[in-house]
Formats: sequence, C-alpha cells, structure tokens
Amino acid sequence: MLIVADENIPLIEEFFADFGEIRRLPGRQISRADVHDADVLLVRSVTKVDRELLEGSAVRFVGTCTIGTDHLALDYIQQAGIQWSSAPGCNARGVVDYVLGSLLTLAEIEGVDLTRRTYGVIGAGEVGGRLVNVLRALGLNVLVCDPVRQACEGGDYVTLEQIIEQCDVLSLHTPLSKTGDYPTWHLLDQQRLEQLKPGTWLINASRGPVVDNAALREVLTRREDLQAVLDVWEGEPQVDVELADLCVLATPHIAGYSLDGKQRGTAQVYQALCDFLGHTPQVKLADLLPAPWLAKVELNADSDPGWAMAMICRGVYDPRRDDADFRRSLIGSVQEQKLAFDALRKHYPIRREIEGLPVHIEGESVALNQLVKALGAVPV
Repeated sequence: MLIVADENIPLIEEFFADFGEIRRLPGRQISRADVHDADVLLVRSVTKVDRELLEGSAVRFVGTCTIGTDHLALDYIQQAGIQWSSAPGCNARGVVDYVLGSLLTLAEIEGVDLTRRTYGVIGAGEVGGRLVNVLRALGLNVLVCDPVRQACEGGDYVTLEQIIEQCDVLSLHTPLSKTGDYPTWHLLDQQRLEQLKPGTWLINASRGPVVDNAALREVLTRREDLQAVLDVWEGEPQVDVELADLCVLATPHIAGYSLDGKQRGTAQVYQALCDFLGHTPQVKLADLLPAPWLAKVELNADSDPGWAMAMICRGVYDPRRDDADFRRSLIGSVQEQKLAFDALRKHYPIRREIEGLPVHIEGESVALNQLVKALGAVPV
C-alpha cells in the first residue's frame, strides 16, 4: 500500500508505517501525478482534494487531519466511491486556548474587565461549542448564533443581527461555505462590519473568507475603536499586510496548532483507516504524547482570580509570541512572505493545552477552584 501524506502531519510513521510505504510531500504541492498510484491520501487544510487531483488515481481513502472539510470536494469524493475521514474536534481545545489568550491581551491593552463584556460566539460546533462552555463556566455573558444547529435542535440561539447589536466581543467559529441555506463566505461583509458596536473586539479563528478582509481593512482604518484578532486570511498564504498592521494580534493560521491537537488529528484518521480496512488499531496516542513542560501549577488560596487566570493561560500558551513571529515574516516580496507563512506553520514550536493541567491550591478557595475547573485544568 502506498500512502501519500502532507509532510506537516505529525506521527505519520508511528501510526501508519505498518500499512506500507509512506511518501511525504509539501501539502500545497501534492499533485495529480503524486497521487496516481497512491492507495491512501492524508492531508491538512492546504491541499485541495477534488476531481482534478484524484480522477484516474488509485486512491480509495482520503483522510484530512483537521476539523474543517472545505478543502475536500466531498460530492466528488463520495460519487467516486472513495472513503473519507476528517478529525472533528481534534484541535478544538487549542483554538479555545488561543481565544482565551487573545481576550487576555485585548483586556490588558484596553484596561477592560472581561466580566463586563458580552460575548457573541458565531458557530457552535466542535470549537465554538467548547468555547461557549468555557466562557459560561467562567461566569461570562455569552450569546450564541448557529442557524444550522438551531434549525436541527432548537435551543437558546440568537440571530447574527442580535450578536452584532448586543455583543462587545465576536468570536467566529463557522465552517466555510459559499452555497446552501447558510452560506458563510463574507458572513461579516462591509455592511455588518459597519454595524459593529463601538469598541467591539472581533476574533476570527475559523476561515479567512468568513470576513471580507478588504472591507475589514477599510473599516479598521476609519474606526480606531474596533479591535481585531485574525488567525486566518483571505488568499493565504498571501496576507494583506496593511490589514495585519491594523490588527491587535495577527497570526499565521495556527490557533489550533497545539501539539495535542495535531497529534489527536492524526490518531483520529488512523482510527478511521483501521475501520475502513478492518484492522485492529495497534497504536495509541497516549503512548506517543510527551510529558508537558509545565507539569503542575501551585497557587495560594488568596491569589487574585484574575491574576491566576492570566498566569495559567499564559503559562501554557501566549499568542503574543506567534504574533511577533508572524509580523517579522511580513517583509520582502509577496513570494517571500508566502514562503514564510508556510515555514512558520511547518516549524511551529511545541505548544500544549490548558485542559488537564494539574493545579494545586494551597488552602481553601471556592473562587479559585471554580476558575481552575472552568478553564479545563484539574484541581489536585
């Protein structure tokens, strides 16, 4: 069996070596010729998997080690009788950590108490749903917009117009679609961006074109009251440098790039391939993940909860480092910037997740205990 895989997928050999030959290639460069004789194709979000790539090939299983599937032409893949799998929820916690770090940075810059803001989460799937749970556990006021889930399940959802009218913070976590009942391409267009409340914080860690980047640049140029955090960009790896300069935080599509999330994605696709082939899984992710560098946090019971939250979140992950690395890359020609964008993702440093972090509180503190649990850490 021949497996063609994006070179940036971690633990490929550890999980898939027993199935046959592995050929690793840059994800953006995987071509029709590369997959012609392959039985299995493993990708991340930068590889467009469609008829043009697959037609006439031997591929019978496509796995994307990502939450999103907008880079997969699923209609064609299913029509061709090719089995496929994604990794829903694999990096959800990493994105939650990214949003928490971004909120801490925005609050610090503006001197704002996070408890005094109203949060709007747009898209309540694997990522957005988990973010909603964390924010509400922290005691924050959260409104949720997800028309797809609302249509299927009912529940306590609001419209996008209500989010824009009532919320001080908008965090986007929708899939990308141009068609269907609820298209999300340029969901936040010029008109909706103009309607944002004074002082709104906008965070996009979903897909770049969910926000009209040209319109956002124009609006931010005129409205200094708005603050933006962008991890995703229209046309990436090419980035609107002027827009990046206007953002409080700008990063190269790495919100979910925790080591745990990336390796979890590989494990999920490995399980799916085993199911497809009728094999019993022989490899377990728990045996491959290294011990986290931050083994434990100890707090005194009289610690200020706000300080404790910032210390725990930033002790695990601080997005300002990624922002600094990204801004240093936005120099030279467009081609040099595009190469630098992919290099930052390919050589991304080890980053872990807050969830599961052991935290010991010396003494009794109901507030700290609730905070630790809300963040997903574990009181010990």
